[in-house]
Amino acid sequence: MKRIMISALIGATGFGLSACNDSSNDNPPVANPIPGFIQGDIQHTQYDGVTDDLLTAGMGATGLGSPTAPTFSDALNPSPSELRRLAIYNNYRALVDTSAGGGYGEFFGPSVGIGTEGMISGHEYIAFMTAPGSDVSVTVMAQIPDSFDQNSPCMITAPSSGSRGVYGAIGTAGEWGLKKGCAVVYTDKGSGTGSHNLESNTAQRMDGTLTAGDEPVQFRADLTDAERGDFSALWPDRLAWKHAHSKANPEADWGQHVLQSIEFGFWALNKQFGSDSNAITPLNTLVIASSVSNGGGSSVRAAEQDINGLIDGVAVSEPNVNPVVDTGFTIVQGSGTAVAENSRSLLEYTTALAVYQGCANQAPAIRDSAPLNALNVAQVRENICNSLFNKGLVTGADTDARAIDAQRILNQNFGIQPEQNLLAPVHFASKVAQSIAMTYANAYGRAGVENRVCGLSFAATDSAGAVTPFTNAGEAAAFATSNGIPPTAGVDIIYDDAEGQPTALPTSVSPSSSQVDYGLDALLCLHSLALGRDAITGDALTGADATLASAIAEGIDDIRATGNLSGKPAVFVTGRADAILPINHTSRPYYGLNQRVEGAASELRYYEVINAHHLDILNQFAGIGDRYVPLHHYYFQALDLVWERLTNGTELPPSQVVRTTPRGDIATPLAASNLPEIAAQPADGDLILLVGSELRIPD
Repeated sequence: MKRIMISALIGATGFGLSACNDSSNDNPPVANPIPGFIQGDIQHTQYDGVTDDLLTAGMGATGLGSPTAPTFSDALNPSPSELRRLAIYNNYRALVDTSAGGGYGEFFGPSVGIGTEGMISGHEYIAFMTAPGSDVSVTVMAQIPDSFDQNSPCMITAPSSGSRGVYGAIGTAGEWGLKKGCAVVYTDKGSGTGSHNLESNTAQRMDGTLTAGDEPVQFRADLTDAERGDFSALWPDRLAWKHAHSKANPEADWGQHVLQSIEFGFWALNKQFGSDSNAITPLNTLVIASSVSNGGGSSVRAAEQDINGLIDGVAVSEPNVNPVVDTGFTIVQGSGTAVAENSRSLLEYTTALAVYQGCANQAPAIRDSAPLNALNVAQVRENICNSLFNKGLVTGADTDARAIDAQRILNQNFGIQPEQNLLAPVHFASKVAQSIAMTYANAYGRAGVENRVCGLSFAATDSAGAVTPFTNAGEAAAFATSNGIPPTAGVDIIYDDAEGQPTALPTSVSPSSSQVDYGLDALLCLHSLALGRDAITGDALTGADATLASAIAEGIDDIRATGNLSGKPAVFVTGRADAILPINHTSRPYYGLNQRVEGAASELRYYEVINAHHLDILNQFAGIGDRYVPLHHYYFQALDLVWERLTNGTELPPSQVVRTTPRGDIATPLAASNLPEIAAQPADGDLILLVGSELRIPD
C-alpha cells in the first residue's frame, strides 16, 4: 500500500497539476486544477488487491461474510488502515444480508461475477470539500480500479445511505461499479460519522483518528471554548453529531454534494490517466447516478440539478425522496381507497411512527405475529398506549383497543402501507423512527447542540440508561462503528427533561406520566414541530416552538424534489413493505409527479417489489428472512438495465410490480425461482400506470 498527500492549494492558486507523472508518456499533460471546493490535502492511496483493496479492505468476500469483525492492535489508538477496514466491514454488512442462504455469494457479493475473493486493486483519492455557502466539511472520495478502461470510461456515484460515512455505499453502488471497472465516487453528504465530544473537545480527522487539536476534522460544534464549557457544566458528557448539529441542513445540498463528487472523480481520473489527447471528460464518460435510501435520494436530486450534463442515467433503490406535493393525482393500489394525502415529509410520517408505533406494537395482530416484537417491552408498550389515551390521542376501553386504534391512525391518517405493519416493531425496537425524528428536526431547523430541541441530547449511557462518559475505546472506534445517527456506537438519545434525571429515551418517564412511556412527551414535541401545530390540542404553536417549526418547514421546502429528470433514463426499485420510507410518500408519488412533469419525454421506470423491504440485513433473522427477499438483488438489476440502456440502447422495461416468492423457511437457501427478473414485457395486470388523475398500482 502506497500513500501520498496532494496539496489542494496547487489547483486553487491556478498553477494546474500534471495528470500523468510518467515521463515516458509522449503526450503533454492536461491542465487539471484541483476543484476549488476541495479543502486542504487530498490523500491518495494505492491498493495492491492482495494485502488490501478497494472493495473489501483486504478481507475478501470470506472476511466480509464472517460474523467476526476485524480488530485493532491497540483498542485506544487504532491506525487509519484498521479504522478503514472495520468501517468497510460494518458498512457493507449494514446494507447487505451476508448470512448463509440469503443470496450472498450466489446472487450478489464481491466474488460474484469475478471469482476468487472479489478483491479489487486500484487507487483511492479522499478529501474534504464544502458546498457553496457552507463551511461544514463534507468528505468526498474517488476509487479507480485497475480494471478501469481509459478507452471506455465510466463512473458511478455512491453517496452514503442513511447518515453514514464516506464508505456507506461500499457494498451497494461501490461493489457494482468497481466490479464493472468503473470509477466510483462517494460522499458522506455532509452527514457522516463526525462526532464532537463536548467534554474533551475531541473530534475525528478525515481518516477517523481522534484529535483535540486545532486541525481539520469532520465536525466540531459551532461553540466557543467558553460556550462549550458552560454547556458541559450543565449537561456533562454530551456529544454533538454532524448531521444533527451542523446548523447547515445538509440535505438541502445533497444533490450538489453528488455533483461535486463527480467533478472530483473527473479530476482524479485525469490525475491518473489524462493527457491532451486522452482527457477523460463528461462527453466521453458514461456516468450513472446511483446508491440506495438517502444516497439514492441524493443522486435523484443531483440528476434534477444537473445543468452541466454530468449525469447520463439514474439507478437507485428505495430512494429517500420528498417530492413536492402535487394534489393533481391520487394513488390507488388495486381496488383500495385512494391516497390523496401523499408526499408527506419524512419528518411528518417519521414523528408519527415515533409517537404511535410503540402502542401499535401491542395490537393483537401485531403483538402475536410481528417478528422480533419481543424486543419491545410489553409493559412499556402498554404504558405508551395509556399515555396516548390519557392525552386523547387514541380511543379504546383497554390496551388492545387502544393499540388497534394507534395502528389505524398510522395506516389511515398517515398513509402507512399495511404491508409495512409487521416490520415496524423491529424498527421501533431499533429506534429507527426515534433517531430520524430527532436528527432531522435539528437538521431542518438548523439547530445547534446547545438548543437541545425538545429536551433531547446525545450521550453514552450505562445499563440503567443514565448518562456516562463516552469510553475511550468506544470513541476511538466510532468512525468505524457509527452509522452517523445516534443511537449508534455506544451513544444514545437522552431525554434531558425526563422525570428524575436525564435518561435514555426508551427507559424515560415523561413529566406528564408516572410510568416509563418512552419519553412520549419529547416525541410528541418533535411531532408538533413537524406538523406545525400542537399534536395534542391542534392549537397553533407559540414562542420559540413556533419559530423553530417555521424554520423546520423552510428546511423541508429546501429538500423537496421537483420530479424533473430532464428525460434521463432512470430506474427506481422499492420494496412494498418498506417500513422506513413509506412508499406512498416517496417512490410512488415521485413517479406520479415525474409523469405529470415530463409526460411522454419521461424515461423513469418504477419497479415495486412484493415481499421486499428497506433493510435487507434483517433477513438473517427467523420470521423475516422466511417472509422477505433481498431488494439488493433488484437494485443490481436496476443498474444493469440502465447500463444496457446507455450502452446498447436497450429499452427499459415498463413500470411494474415484481412478484417474488419468499423462501418460507429461513433454512432453505434462496433460489432463482424466488427472484423473478424484472419483466421486459410484464403482464397487463402487473403494469404501474398514471391514468388521468390516478396512479394505479396493482395489488
